[in-house]
Amino acid sequence: MATATAVEQAGFADLGLKPEILNALSALGYEEPTPIQRETIPSLLDGRDLLGQAATGTGKTAAFALPVIQGISRDRKGSDPAGLVLVPTRELAMQVSEAVHRYGAELGVRVLPVYGGQPIVRQLRELERGVDVVVATPGRALDHIARGTLRLDGLRTVVLDEADEMLDMGFAEDIDAILENAPSERQTVLFSATMPRRIDALARRHLKDPVRVRIEREEPAAGEAPRVRESAFVVPRAQKAAALGRVLDVEAPEAAIVFCRTREQVDQLSETLNGRGYRAEALHGGLSQEQRDRVMGRLRAGTADLLVATDVAARGLDVEHLTHVVNYDVPSAPEAYVHRIGRVGRAGREGVAITLAEPREHRMLKTIERTIRRRIPVEKVPTVADLRTRRLELTQAALRESLLEDADLDRFRVVVETLADEFDVMDVALAAVKLVHEAGGPASDEEDIPDVALPKRSGTEQRGAPPTGRRERRQSGAGTVRLFVGAGRAAGIRPQDLVGAIAGESRLSGRDIGAIEIADRFSLVEVPQDAAEEVIQALRRATIKGRRPAVRRDRDR
Repeated sequence: MATATAVEQAGFADLGLKPEILNALSALGYEEPTPIQRETIPSLLDGRDLLGQAATGTGKTAAFALPVIQGISRDRKGSDPAGLVLVPTRELAMQVSEAVHRYGAELGVRVLPVYGGQPIVRQLRELERGVDVVVATPGRALDHIARGTLRLDGLRTVVLDEADEMLDMGFAEDIDAILENAPSERQTVLFSATMPRRIDALARRHLKDPVRVRIEREEPAAGEAPRVRESAFVVPRAQKAAALGRVLDVEAPEAAIVFCRTREQVDQLSETLNGRGYRAEALHGGLSQEQRDRVMGRLRAGTADLLVATDVAARGLDVEHLTHVVNYDVPSAPEAYVHRIGRVGRAGREGVAITLAEPREHRMLKTIERTIRRRIPVEKVPTVADLRTRRLELTQAALRESLLEDADLDRFRVVVETLADEFDVMDVALAAVKLVHEAGGPASDEEDIPDVALPKRSGTEQRGAPPTGRRERRQSGAGTVRLFVGAGRAAGIRPQDLVGAIAGESRLSGRDIGAIEIADRFSLVEVPQDAAEEVIQALRRATIKGRRPAVRRDRDR
């Protein structure tokens, strides 16, 4: 596979793009293409299918959007789209749609985002008028295809963006159905941050002799600090919230996302962090689109500095000034870890990725290390003394900044001169600094959090034991159980609906879920035995296809 290091630097003008597109890029301040853009754009302009692997934030959107735009003829006939981009979430659909609109502004490219939660009447109206590019979530795209309102006869290019995320969310069947409805003589482009076997299988089914491009994680040069500083802290479950607060107090992030497994955990932790003095917002599947938009607006405007979210709710979000990503639990799949930390350290900026691990999660931490091929340093939770030192540093920095800015200090001179007649000037300064320092945040915790050492790895594990998760559970004999869900085909239930609900509301990922059987009025889902009660409670809180079905263990097992 090609890598960025093997490619010579080239400007956008050397890639064969139209002058109108170059003008748009120049107006947007783009100067040099990123490695993924340099590697992919020429092949896509030649009409080749492409399988690309690159992390979030590497410029994938422009890499596929610019060739799609270039291929749209101004005098083309018909109202059917020439380009279809499939994405996992509504947020990503909006972001990609906005980018396509900006890049194709001078060419008059018409783009339409199509996703759930938006009035379908508007989508129907715009599709009838005619669009050049549709950016859609798979479920809503398939709905329009079934209605006959999204016609694929004129399609030249199909793009699968964040393909691994779409498969994790249970969209595999939808993607297959959409591509089977697309013209056989088309260009198919697939981008994914990770490349598990199922992505390779998807590519074999739908791509023809694809160009393969892989952009390796950019490692810092000798002597340079890494762009994403990764670390882990091992703490008992009962003290995780306190440990997180301590770490955040020391790190002082400008903006951070804290990932949790369940809605309940998101709500509890956001309340805890708000009580600690942070401006935290909760984001999970229980919020309406209007509530989600409000939360994201506050984060982007800087009136909130922490977003506490589930994986499913945070998919597709792009926060420009994000500095920290925190895994409140060790992710259940290495791919989830890769996606999460890909949100920081983008466009040359530094970022921080922090993971809180319980002692029992050490094996999953090692599995992630083997997948990403680097160590995640395990550090000690900051002590009370560390926190006090850090807060003094922040106070000193704030005072220095005020002095350097040459702020209007003269109006306070009379206060200092009056007090100097009664007290030593140094004592006056110390009292003033004390007031500033105490106004800067809550008092330190009174007790230190005890250190917890990771268990030593066994010889088997050192030789490369299989990752924890579904495959290991079956080998170890831990077993699975079947859950009865009181809704089936008659309610429109599909396998991806059940996978999405379980993955969104519990600690399980799509890989942990076993066989799914859907009957007319009920469904059966296989889950690991040790997670059965958690899944039952999670599904009882969740809404599936607009209803809350009965959930229990299957009585036949």
